Amino acid sequence: MSRILVIDDEPSIRAAFVEVLSAEGHHVVDAGSAEAALPKLAGEPIDLVITDICLPGMSGLEVLEQIRRLEPKLPVIVMTGFGTMQTAIEATKRGAFDYHLKPLDPAALMVTVEHALEAARLTRRQVAMGPESQVTADGDAIIGRSEPMQQVYKTIGRVAPTDASVLIRGESGTGKELVARAIYQHSARSHRPLLVINCAAIPETLLESELYGHERGAFTGATARRVGKFEQADEGTVFLDEIGDIPRGLQAKILRVLQEKTFERLGGNQTIQVNVRVLAATNRDLSKAIAAGDFREDLYHRLNVVSVWVPPLRERREDIPLLVAYFLNRFAAELQIVNPLVAETALEPLRQYDWPGNVRELEHCIHRALIFSRGHPIQAADLSALLGSEGSTPQPGERFDLQQLAHNVRSFLAHSGSQRPLDELLETVERLVLTEALGRCEGNQSQAARLLGIPRPTLHARLRKHGL
Repeated sequence: MSRILVIDDEPSIRAAFVEVLSAEGHHVVDAGSAEAALPKLAGEPIDLVITDICLPGMSGLEVLEQIRRLEPKLPVIVMTGFGTMQTAIEATKRGAFDYHLKPLDPAALMVTVEHALEAARLTRRQVAMGPESQVTADGDAIIGRSEPMQQVYKTIGRVAPTDASVLIRGESGTGKELVARAIYQHSARSHRPLLVINCAAIPETLLESELYGHERGAFTGATARRVGKFEQADEGTVFLDEIGDIPRGLQAKILRVLQEKTFERLGGNQTIQVNVRVLAATNRDLSKAIAAGDFREDLYHRLNVVSVWVPPLRERREDIPLLVAYFLNRFAAELQIVNPLVAETALEPLRQYDWPGNVRELEHCIHRALIFSRGHPIQAADLSALLGSEGSTPQPGERFDLQQLAHNVRSFLAHSGSQRPLDELLETVERLVLTEALGRCEGNQSQAARLLGIPRPTLHARLRKHGL
């Protein structure tokens, strides 16, 4: 549950925020002035601040400056009327995550809230490197003692303190985002924002506006000026995930940002100067994309000042037991399972499997096994049944493996001590389906709702029900 501080001198606006954000599963702390808000900010952990610019006493800009001193990584969304839009843009330049004009568009505002909370998670959630590292409850870890992973650690350590662009290469599911976050957290820019753009997830028509912003009237629906991610991340870091999928027409603008640190907003002619570090990741072979004319060679060399290759799991099988132990402890806390165990014989099928989905596939496999074992030691048969379906998405017209499903149900009933096993089974399956949908959609709840064929509010309600 995220904690959001709302600052506005209008009680009706604060009440509306409490109602809307609470319905999305967030805890809202509200204040009618900056003077009332700052003690609350200092007294409890806050994940996001939403503040009006025009406040009695201390202004929204002054609040922003105070927050930047107290919590430099805390995202702040500012609200303003049309008459003070220029002030809102100035606030964004000073470090606000984004701004919205009044009267507010609830749907657009909720999208910004989700993006801001995701940015906060990426910025604050620490990434430890190596199995000996202490991983906190709100942290992640890059796990492995193998020689390929030792090379990854060395490269991170050498490149992180510099401002060099880094190209992180590897198959899907190897942990490229974790590497990017580790580089960011060990850099001199770690006190400034880290903004992530998934180049493959944003339609081409919107990607340019997302990166560079736009002027009012630049295209249909552009009713106000919008500041883009490069401008928001000034003095910080931009992570371009799936850079290999960026349209060729936008590649020249990316190259200009890297070379000259300048760009123009879509529909504008004002040259904007920024100081950002660019990290990029791809699962594509960019040399083949260059040969095919899909990727600019000059952009490739600008991105590839330093290259980090994240090895697939099949090339570091000796790390599998360490990863299994890590995921067991991580998900056991979530599922309230004490002392989770995997039988020694169960590790063999894991070592033999090729893991086309890499570490992410192993993570999902252990999560599912824990859900169905309900705290009993995970056996080889449990994992073999799960591995039989890993990486094999049914095609239209194909049927699920009913024998495998029956095996899982029998295992669940054999281990369940519930007085209402059917209810427990249905709850477990619903939790599993929700987890799988979120994993498949990389945490995007709108996409997950469409995948499951349910309204987004229904998805939110079920996620809250299961504590996801």
